[in-house]
Amino acid sequence: MNFADLDWRVLDRLRSTFLQEKFGSTGYWQSPRDLAQYHVSFGERIGWKWDAVLEELRDIGWAPPAGVETMIDWGCGSGVAGQRVLKAFPSLRRAAVGDSSPAAVEFALQGLRREHPGIESKAWSGTDASGGLLVISHVWNELDPEQRVQLLQLAGTAAAVLWVEPGTHETSRDLQTVRDHFREAFDVLAPCTHQGPCGLLAAGMERHWCHHFAPPPPEVFVSSDWSRFAVRAGIDLRSVPYSFLCLQRRPAGAAPASDDGWERILGRARISKPYARTLSCGVCGVCDTEVPKRQLPDWFKTFKNGEEPRRLRWIRDGDRATSVEQP
Repeated sequence: MNFADLDWRVLDRLRSTFLQEKFGSTGYWQSPRDLAQYHVSFGERIGWKWDAVLEELRDIGWAPPAGVETMIDWGCGSGVAGQRVLKAFPSLRRAAVGDSSPAAVEFALQGLRREHPGIESKAWSGTDASGGLLVISHVWNELDPEQRVQLLQLAGTAAAVLWVEPGTHETSRDLQTVRDHFREAFDVLAPCTHQGPCGLLAAGMERHWCHHFAPPPPEVFVSSDWSRFAVRAGIDLRSVPYSFLCLQRRPAGAAPASDDGWERILGRARISKPYARTLSCGVCGVCDTEVPKRQLPDWFKTFKNGEEPRRLRWIRDGDRATSVEQP
């Protein structure tokens, strides 16, 4: 399917469902056509978020632990997340997909078998992810409290977890709570640079949240199809916010992963004429840092252009940056 085949009656209904969070007990996929429409449009934008997450994991040298060869895509939808993860990690040899919608499971399986014919793939409806990489994408706000507990129990059995959600304030802060829930048994490898309590959950930080922005592929900005889609859907192609977690089970008796001293930039900088201000999180907590235009013109320009590096280390005088280091 391509953009010429988009049915806006379907897409408008799906988008309204997502925005209003009225998912109902039967879900929102009414037919395989719904999934195909979603996959090439809104689903592809979710794929950009996964691309950003997987690139960051490559940058820090992370891959599924040795011996982990099975990916479990929980709440698979059209299978966007699973396809991206399998492409990123060739060590994965098997894939299992699960969803409350049988149509979604079948659509996702067809996509996996087409895109990754060498991977053994099957439907999955288990409650134990032992030895596997559990992939979770854009499901949290669809779950009731009991289902959330069940998902956390499932995640607690996995060897590793990759979890991506929208970058909204509420969902992101929920994911920060999930992060702290698991840090006794899992190492938190991204986006965090430390294993301590989440600094954004401290008193006085309630208005902040851990979110990031995925860059769309450059060709999107010269595509008339995507331009028309953005206008019709009422979205900004430049703004693709997300939040995420990468968790890896800690061997019994092992010490937590060491803190590397870097800070992770959160969101985007606030720009004024003389300086930019950035919010970053590290082992020492959450820091609001002033980047003076006169003293650090290149870094000021970087933040003004929305090109925030993922990780850095500020050298500060008070809350003012005097220099910066990158990994």
